[in-house]
Amino acid sequence: MRPAGAVPLAGGAIWFTHVELLQRNAASRIMPAQDLPDPVLDRLTAPREPMVGLDLSQPRIMGILNVTPDSFSDGGVHFDPDIACKAALNMAAQGAAMIDIGGESTRPGAEYVPQDTEIARTAPVIRAVSRDVAIPLSIDTRKTAVAEAALDAGAALVNDVSGFTHDAALAAMCAARQVPVCVMHAQGDPATMQQDPQYENVLLDVYDFLEAQITRLEQHGIARARILADPGIGFGKNLAHNLTLLRNISLFHGLGCAILLGVSRKRFIGTIGQAAQADARVPGSIAVGLAGVAQGVQILRVHDVAETVQALRLWQATR
Repeated sequence: MRPAGAVPLAGGAIWFTHVELLQRNAASRIMPAQDLPDPVLDRLTAPREPMVGLDLSQPRIMGILNVTPDSFSDGGVHFDPDIACKAALNMAAQGAAMIDIGGESTRPGAEYVPQDTEIARTAPVIRAVSRDVAIPLSIDTRKTAVAEAALDAGAALVNDVSGFTHDAALAAMCAARQVPVCVMHAQGDPATMQQDPQYENVLLDVYDFLEAQITRLEQHGIARARILADPGIGFGKNLAHNLTLLRNISLFHGLGCAILLGVSRKRFIGTIGQAAQADARVPGSIAVGLAGVAQGVQILRVHDVAETVQALRLWQATR
């Protein structure tokens, strides 16, 4: 039974009565949700507005389609445009609400891809997929020219793993085109990000970065309601950093944005789950994804759409 004083989390099915107040230079403390200042409580409880036509009162699945030769899990699998298009159709049929298409690997140690190469990989696939698939597409890029070409080809959202720090022109272009965006935290770039990442307080450091970047995007003219926030699991984080973020991911509802979580097949899942091969990490990926959904995460970005959709349906049915 929902107790008196309970309030909804981001307008969804999950509710809460108390919050933990985290501070850099003092011990955390628990307080009733009703004692929060109204602006803070509003950010935590207000329903998230639809994103690219998707109702976010229930968790959604974003399928991953890497048209790269070297991505950590599926590099080369979808490098052929015809195969990529078939994979997108399959993801849509399996229950993906959105498909994220990327042409530059961001695995640890990955080398920089020139923008012309990235455009040649992504734009034709997006154009072909958008003709045959009814669900929205996003472009996974940190470069303005690549994002522009993808939007022209039919993409509806820009997902920047650099958190709009790599290309100064990208935020303004997204604002001018009036497209929603996903801002992700990463420490360093893919080539160097896993070389001994350090934080003063990983939770608050990541939160403060995302808040600052979201505010900057607002100043460019992108409404907070049109921004997804991603804490960037595995991007400049070690095992302890990842687990701290995952155990406390509900913190990021305080940004007032829908949360996107991308953990699919990542190295820490293989480490804990003792699965050396990336494609053997599906059970662990689902377990971590559902743990995020239990904290109110709205979007799971996954390689294994059918398996995750089935797990999510059963998780919801039992609750």
